[in-house]
Amino acid sequence: MKYKRLTKEQFEALHQEFSNFLATQSIDKVEWDLIKKEKTEVAEQELDVFSDLIWEGVLTNAHYLEHFSKNYVFLFHCQEKLVQSIVLKSLLPEIDFMQKEGLQWLSDNMFTDLVEIHIGKKEYEQERNIALFDLISQGAILSDGQLYLQINGIIQR
Repeated sequence: MKYKRLTKEQFEALHQEFSNFLATQSIDKVEWDLIKKEKTEVAEQELDVFSDLIWEGVLTNAHYLEHFSKNYVFLFHCQEKLVQSIVLKSLLPEIDFMQKEGLQWLSDNMFTDLVEIHIGKKEYEQERNIALFDLISQGAILSDGQLYLQINGIIQR
């Protein structure tokens, strides 16, 4: 497997897509039930292949990621050859960006001496989608990029 298997909940949400995936291999519901019962290793392989296909599509279309921790916010703009980042760090250890109040504090104090802002960029050391998957595995989430674009727009002025 290139990525990781989807969760049961993700498979349930993608039920129709999985049915279509099986249909492209001429596997109907009756045959799928038989495969699950009598050829579990084949069923496992089908689940893995489908999971990789879904991950590949999601990662290929991902352009922004965000990762929030107690004192840091990492914002990533995932381009074709490199990833650009904006890192926001609270210099007050009691501020918690995982809480609504911490995010409000960040909004109020963004451009004060209480927040460090670091800008960076880095070429991918491995295949782009694998690099993005690694970030997601470490806690990053897909984003519409609104926060990255907003902060980047202010910084670039």
